[in-house]
Amino acid sequence: PFKSCTVPRPIGWLSSTSPDGIENLAPYSQWQNLTFDPPMVMFSANQYPDGRRKDTVLNAEQTGWFAWNMATWELREAVNISAMALPAEESEFDHAGVTRTYADLAPMVPMVAESPVHFECRYLSTHRLVGHSNVGTIDIVFARVERIHIDDSVLTPDGKIDIPRIRPIARLGYFDYTVVT
Repeated sequence: PFKSCTVPRPIGWLSSTSPDGIENLAPYSQWQNLTFDPPMVMFSANQYPDGRRKDTVLNAEQTGWFAWNMATWELREAVNISAMALPAEESEFDHAGVTRTYADLAPMVPMVAESPVHFECRYLSTHRLVGHSNVGTIDIVFARVERIHIDDSVLTPDGKIDIPRIRPIARLGYFDYTVVT
């Protein structure tokens, strides 16, 4: 029940590329902004039961970049599909059926074209915390947001982001989600 008590949790729907060009897309519910001047973010990723580290963490460390894609109600099925543990040589973009667009500052980093907001994130550091098991051990990744993309269609006439129109989703406990309306 521990994770079910901290709700709702924003979803870090993160995309990255390995050094050999394999594109990765995965949702993380331990994601947060840290500050705004300059904008910085963090996410944490548990290891797999066999002790392997997550592809997103490795890709960020090795290439220096990743992107955040806003997870919305309309994209909820693609978010769930991208959560599947695939072999490192397979891309979740293909399984989730989403369209790729690419970052400006790190053109090797894909972003979900259907997502209305993206952050281009430059990797800063990883802090590792050892848990009581392989799955309990986490990597906390810190990054600076270098560029923000906002689709003009989700802006109000006065230039603010229309959150009720976007309907972002957030993680609750277990396999439950909520939507911001």
